Amino acid sequence: MFNRLSLIVCCALLSIGAMAQNGRVGMYSIGFYNLENLFDTQHDEGKNDYEFLPDGTNKWTNMKYQHKLKNMARVLAEMGTDRVRTGCAVIGVSEVENAHCLRDLCAQEPLAKRNMKFCHIEGPDNRGVDCGLLYNPTFFTPAKVWLQPYVLKDRDARPTRGFLTVQGLLAGDSLTVIVCHWPSRFSGKSARVWAGEQVRHEKDSIVRANPRMKILIMGDMNDDPFDESMARGLGARRKLADVKTPMDLFNPWWQILLNGSGTLKYDGKWNLFDQIVMSQSLTRGTTAKDYSSLTYYKADIFKRNYLLQDSGKYKGNPKRTHASGVWLDGFSDHLPVVAYFVRKL
Repeated sequence: MFNRLSLIVCCALLSIGAMAQNGRVGMYSIGFYNLENLFDTQHDEGKNDYEFLPDGTNKWTNMKYQHKLKNMARVLAEMGTDRVRTGCAVIGVSEVENAHCLRDLCAQEPLAKRNMKFCHIEGPDNRGVDCGLLYNPTFFTPAKVWLQPYVLKDRDARPTRGFLTVQGLLAGDSLTVIVCHWPSRFSGKSARVWAGEQVRHEKDSIVRANPRMKILIMGDMNDDPFDESMARGLGARRKLADVKTPMDLFNPWWQILLNGSGTLKYDGKWNLFDQIVMSQSLTRGTTAKDYSSLTYYKADIFKRNYLLQDSGKYKGNPKRTHASGVWLDGFSDHLPVVAYFVRKL
């Protein structure tokens, strides 16, 4: 049946095809989602995961864990389908405990139907939360995976999450994805500025090795696009016109936040900590309408009514798994984000 969603997707592709003028154009969606404490029910040696055990503060039973997996899989499978029927080719995730959780997640029916796989490297975070990368092998082929460590300035500070880096091929183009979960607000601004500087240094090294490499830096940055860690530390720019050299980065979420949309709420105000930033090599064809290689098209916050509280004091906020010690059987305190890219086929 030719339903409304099919009509939306076809209209989007026809519009892009008209801009490209010659040849068929394919669209690819890439997302990021903070899964808010996707823990299994087993203790990981050396990790402070006790609140997510059956006898812990959250009474984290297998029933709750299975509900969490089902809820996360639903969102991940729907991300990107507003414009691409097959959903996201690549999704970065944060706040996942281990590879066991990612394996269970990919086994959920809506993700298993797409044969979704994952990349993960265990990190040094005290609570045990890591970043991961889910991918649809029909569209993305990973070739190299490493965890770039977060280098501590203070020897007495606790080790924290590194930057999961995955290189591979998407739509025939070489792509590097750096998945981040920068230090929390309790760590202070300087810790996140330092994270931005470290990721920028990693990005610069990759560009110097391969100036044509397309790079995406995504994650929960615990800062808004205009904060120092993003605007100066990482050096992500608000306007496409300011992205002039292979070392420059474009941040489309800056304008989206200024337009009043965000991914999490605090004291009734939207923040936009969840971002996907891209290298100049992914934006060169945007204004010229040259889609001969993978090219940025649009960025959206993925929002569905079921992801939001529908009543009470926090009506309109993202619906969490727990709130004030009460299990809500929700999703996450963050909303997902999706960026769309096009390329001539």
